Amino acid sequence: MQDITVALASKPFVNGDIGANLTAVLAAMAEGTALGADLVCFGEAFLQGFDSLCWNYAADRDMAQTRDSEPICRIREASLQLGVDVLFGFLEREGEALYSSCMLVEKGEIACCYRRMSRGWKEYRRTDGHYREGEATALFDYRGWKCSIALCGDLWDTTQDSFRLGENLLFWPVYCGYSPEEWLGGTLAEYAAQCRDFAPLTLMINSLCDGDSHGGCAAFQAGRVAALLPPGREGLLTVHPLALMKG
Repeated sequence: MQDITVALASKPFVNGDIGANLTAVLAAMAEGTALGADLVCFGEAFLQGFDSLCWNYAADRDMAQTRDSEPICRIREASLQLGVDVLFGFLEREGEALYSSCMLVEKGEIACCYRRMSRGWKEYRRTDGHYREGEATALFDYRGWKCSIALCGDLWDTTQDSFRLGENLLFWPVYCGYSPEEWLGGTLAEYAAQCRDFAPLTLMINSLCDGDSHGGCAAFQAGRVAALLPPGREGLLTVHPLALMKG
């Protein structure tokens, strides 16, 4: 396993404003580069904003992005130009189907694209068959690390046994609306305990959104908090997985 630096981004998004959120992604990638990061990670559905869908398929189809869309091509170009990799959540369209997905871009190329398997990303009582979940977990190699991705409720859902893959590193982009008091008063510990059996090290990334999500990022190891950027604070939490594993 290589010695890598991962930057977890507690950054604000604007629901429904892909241009503003793309600008935020590119700026954080540049910030991560300046900090010496190999990889910058964002929360669930960051590119469009978690609450950007209205559950009217005609409108939601336009909001979702294909893997070859212009915003994603720009992220891939920035990865090459800046020399930094990026992992980000987005609402994906493939054909007529919509998903909550997470993409890893490594050296400008799409290295992995995982689709959330739990249904909590959508208002499932209002949606039809266009709004879908993924059918498989994603196990991939990143610089010698055996990795996987879970999106938010995946680790709480009945499908959670699918994530027991024996990986070294689990990326966990989420979107959580807990207040800072709730988060620090006990919920953070619950999240640390929940992911304990899935990987030796889990990196959780939550976004900021006015009035709803207070952000915050963490590294969880053996059921405890190994590194923390508290909610309510915008920034990047830099994590050195190899040092945590050895420590």
